[in-house]
Amino acid sequence: MAISKNKIKYIRSLELKKNRKAEHVFLAEGPKLVGDLLGHFPCRFLAGTAEWLSSVPAVQAEEVTEVTEEELARVSLLKTPQQVLAVFEQRDEVINPAILSHSLCLALDGVQDPGNLGTIVRLADWFGIEHIFCSPDTVDVYNPKAIQATMGGIARVRLHYTSLTRLITDLDKGIPVYGTFLDGKDMYTQPLSANGLIVMGNEGKGVSAEVSALINRRLYIPNYPAGRDTSESLNVAIATAIVCAEFRRQASYR
Repeated sequence: MAISKNKIKYIRSLELKKNRKAEHVFLAEGPKLVGDLLGHFPCRFLAGTAEWLSSVPAVQAEEVTEVTEEELARVSLLKTPQQVLAVFEQRDEVINPAILSHSLCLALDGVQDPGNLGTIVRLADWFGIEHIFCSPDTVDVYNPKAIQATMGGIARVRLHYTSLTRLITDLDKGIPVYGTFLDGKDMYTQPLSANGLIVMGNEGKGVSAEVSALINRRLYIPNYPAGRDTSESLNVAIATAIVCAEFRRQASYR
């Protein structure tokens, strides 16, 4: 059965945050991503080709529709549709700052690019970081481009949108709060803890002044060799990868 015009209109409307929020859903496309999310998020609607549906015999979804590649192309937000598209329910996340006393978490202060956010979620998943705290002005993780960039990491990483200044202010005094700055200390010479919060800032402006004032461990990612003319800064997702890798490297030697 083909997808109705109303269903096509509904699915394409989920490109907008206000519609995703109103419906409390998000869109995911492609065999790998949809396969990773099934079982982690309730699925409201799924459209797949006969080939894909035959490879996944027991799809748990409220509504399943078999479609041709041409029909999928009419509803997909991707340039090249990939066999399956699904509408999932968003999670209701509960913020528990106590996790920072025994685990390492990320905080994103005003990250705007959905590709960067999705990549950071993917990185967090790789490095075993299960919680990311996002400032209210950070891009919506349920943006379709962000979801695609997570490569399934959103199934295992929880994102919490909240005031970072309030979050950090309310933390126990002994919990380290890290951030990367040009005037910070060389990250490779500093002891890095197994718990605490790593704050990463906006692509152009970095960490906001309000949040920066609350960071008690200022780090610097050194360029190589020291003193050489180089780019002004690193992409926030690349910087996150470098920082997380060093935290986990040090943890492995404890």
